Amino acid sequence: MTFIDIGANLTHESFKNDLDLVLTNAKLAGVIHIIVTGTDLASSREANNLTKLNPSYLSSTVGFHPHTADNVKESDFKRAIELIELKNVVAIGETGLDYNRNYSSKKAQLKIFEQQLELATQIKLPLFLHQRDAHLDFYPLLTKYRHRIVGGVVHCFTASKKILDSYLDLDMHIGITGWICDERRGQDLQKIAHNIPENRLLIETDSPYLLPRTIRPKPKSRRNEPKFLPEVAKSVSEHSRKTPEEIATITTQNAIALFNLPIKDLIVNNPVD
Repeated sequence: MTFIDIGANLTHESFKNDLDLVLTNAKLAGVIHIIVTGTDLASSREANNLTKLNPSYLSSTVGFHPHTADNVKESDFKRAIELIELKNVVAIGETGLDYNRNYSSKKAQLKIFEQQLELATQIKLPLFLHQRDAHLDFYPLLTKYRHRIVGGVVHCFTASKKILDSYLDLDMHIGITGWICDERRGQDLQKIAHNIPENRLLIETDSPYLLPRTIRPKPKSRRNEPKFLPEVAKSVSEHSRKTPEEIATITTQNAIALFNLPIKDLIVNNPVD
């Protein structure tokens, strides 16, 4: 089985001393490509620098996470556009709204999110989206721009079936993380996972966060890594009435297609419609 991790924060300081080993272990686990998430100007630049070291294995995103919105300057957008035009950048984001922690004001979050939506209409790259406790503002904005953007993924989806259906109605992809492996917080997601259409399903680790709680034996470290992506696929399989092999094939094909990854020769016959 092969897997693609559509969201890993490999610029996080926890990977500073052993990133080469992390990538080696990911490959051994069947992860054939990783998209490194950018969350502000600095991390987006660093993510792209990582891709230059291994362009066939790593891609990156460029964007401003809602947590950073208060500190984003207009000049930052100009520099972000310069980064987006570089090789190996496959999405705009991580962008969206987060009213759970409100590290930035709602006003700033809304402004920066809409600026990135507008940017996506011009650049024509898919969006890597974040939404937490902000659906009532997030959905109308996404709807407003949907007909002008090429698509995107609502990453680390954890919301209700009603919200899931609203994103699917906009023909968005849905990213599932180790949240689905959590017997405490993930029960609602487990119940609705089978409602995600095959051609809209993606998987990710969101490393170093959301270590799957189903891993046995339990890892000594709480740091999540791309090598644990098969555990996410396993849980999705258990709750979506598909085999692990089917989940691996479906999500690999979907990631390649959405992000236009440089590994199209790995698409198997009978691709997902």
